[in-house]
Amino acid sequence: MQRTRWQTLLLVAVATALGGWIVLKALEGEGIGLPPVPWLVVVVLVVISGIVFRMGWAVRQFLRGKRPDLDPIRAARTVVLAKASCYTGSLLTGWYAAQVLLVLGDLDLDSQRERAVTAAIAVAGAVLLAVVGLVVEWFCRVPPPTDEGAEPTGDESTDPAAA
Repeated sequence: MQRTRWQTLLLVAVATALGGWIVLKALEGEGIGLPPVPWLVVVVLVVISGIVFRMGWAVRQFLRGKRPDLDPIRAARTVVLAKASCYTGSLLTGWYAAQVLLVLGDLDLDSQRERAVTAAIAVAGAVLLAVVGLVVEWFCRVPPPTDEGAEPTGDESTDPAAA
């Protein structure tokens, strides 16, 4: 599995923000408004970021030999969770950024100002989730094997270029 590139996450966030803004603007034109962003969203994003980081730290300690009792399946699941956190954080960043962009012209109204503030803080929480996902992916890197005299695995012997 390849590591997630931050440029890809930025592209996803920008595309989601643009698409979300278009949809929200169309809904607003129809008289349909979204409810304000609850503060619980920010709390949940921060808690999930902490859990993902803690799981990644355990894998990092395992790879350094400081925690030999960690199950390798758990390490693999942590990598998948980190990748999912990257993309989820990126998508949520775009979604909440679209909500901030939607109300930028109406910041003189208290309700819109509060909505902009909570959505902006949710953007920060979503960015935190994406960054933690990238860091945990980095924690879970397995160094390449250094033993050059090792027997080839079944994958290498079936490669036509190896013959």
